Amino acid sequence: MTKQTILVSVLTLLIGIAGGFWLADKPQPMEKTVSVAEHKPRFYRHPMNPKVTSPTPAKDEMGMDYLPVYADEVSQTTQPNKGRILYYRHPMGAADTSPVPKKDEMGMDYLPVYEGEVTSSKLLTISPEKIQKLGAKTEKVQYRDLVRSIRAPGSIQVDERRLHVINAKFEGWIQRLLVNSTGQSVKRGQPLLDIYSPDLLTAQQEYLIAKQGEGALEQASPQALATAQQLTRNALQRLKNWDIGTAQLKRLQERELVIETLLLPSPVNGVVMEKPAVEGMRFMPGEVLFQIADLSRVWLMVDVFEPDLEWIKLGQEVSVNIKAYPDKSFHGQVSFIFPTLNTDTRTVKVRVDMDNAKGFLKPGLYGSVEVLATQQRHRELSVPDSAILDSGTRQVALVQLDDGRFEPRTVKIGHQANGFSEVLEGLQDGDNVVTRANFLIDAESNLKSALDSMSSAEAMPKAESNQDDSVAMPEHEHSQHVMEH
Repeated sequence: MTKQTILVSVLTLLIGIAGGFWLADKPQPMEKTVSVAEHKPRFYRHPMNPKVTSPTPAKDEMGMDYLPVYADEVSQTTQPNKGRILYYRHPMGAADTSPVPKKDEMGMDYLPVYEGEVTSSKLLTISPEKIQKLGAKTEKVQYRDLVRSIRAPGSIQVDERRLHVINAKFEGWIQRLLVNSTGQSVKRGQPLLDIYSPDLLTAQQEYLIAKQGEGALEQASPQALATAQQLTRNALQRLKNWDIGTAQLKRLQERELVIETLLLPSPVNGVVMEKPAVEGMRFMPGEVLFQIADLSRVWLMVDVFEPDLEWIKLGQEVSVNIKAYPDKSFHGQVSFIFPTLNTDTRTVKVRVDMDNAKGFLKPGLYGSVEVLATQQRHRELSVPDSAILDSGTRQVALVQLDDGRFEPRTVKIGHQANGFSEVLEGLQDGDNVVTRANFLIDAESNLKSALDSMSSAEAMPKAESNQDDSVAMPEHEHSQHVMEH
């Protein structure tokens, strides 16, 4: 046997042995198992939100079947760059979280929160179909001229500055009553009553005696004459202080005739509001005999509620409605704002001056004012009142972001006017805010939890995840994958 023949035989033997080992080691049944496993769905995902998954076939809230995800699709549907899962959050944005996969009360899977996504846990996520179904509406935050319409009730009152009291500064009796009824109109200078007073007669006689003495001392010493003149002046001044009329004093000075009775005239054009005087009665110094009011101008005293007070300014023009004259329009001007608040009604008195030349406005009539007020500043950043959700301790607006996401933002609201609220903090010009927030009534508890989470973000769990960072898949799928291997 030649060397060449031996070499060929050895090589043939080695090849046969290697082939036998290879055939013996090849797992023929396992190949079939792997092939079947590759076509078995690894899990099922939400038809509208790939992040929502289920280990078994399921339907979404609209009745649509979850879509199967196979092994060869896992790498395409996951996002390895998101990192490890920190915890799982509620699918509707509530503050409830879990370190492991779970379902909410509606059967929806909790969503995984990856590293770097913690700040998005307070967002509310709603599918576009549900937003359209519920009729949610949004409106832009923008600058507006806020004009507020304020109404306040009140009543007509006498202008206190035009109220006059008629009395005497001496004792006497009423001889005749020339104006004898309350409510009667009088003119300036019109006699009201004729009075008799012994004190008045004595004062006149003293004046006449002093004047006669002055004439008798014209040839006397200058000192005696000066004394007599001073006595005359004092007696005359006493009569003037008693409001004796100029015509009556002139008669006394020129004709030296004592006035037995004195006529008291009206000082203004007006109406007799009170008349304690009765013919024949005795009166004392300072006792009120008549009270006369000039009603050419009157006051409307209104009660302005506490929240409206900042809109009321001195000098402001107002429209006035009087119940007695529904077909007439009146106008007035704010003349005074009282410095105190009525703690029972939480209102402040505001005085409005009104012209009453025609006499329509009678004291006691009910009326109301309407004020179209502005802050007279710059245009203000504002939102519709319906966009503000007031939890009692804070005010929140829902800002629409994108992909059906809504962010609850705590805002600070200023004054309100005509259905809009001034925004002091929390929103910017151009933000879209939800103006029909009632579309979240069916998830009220979730919304409340989302608002609470804004103040307790630090309480979020930070559970460790054993998931492979290079392949992101649901936790239940990860467990199944380990069992297969």
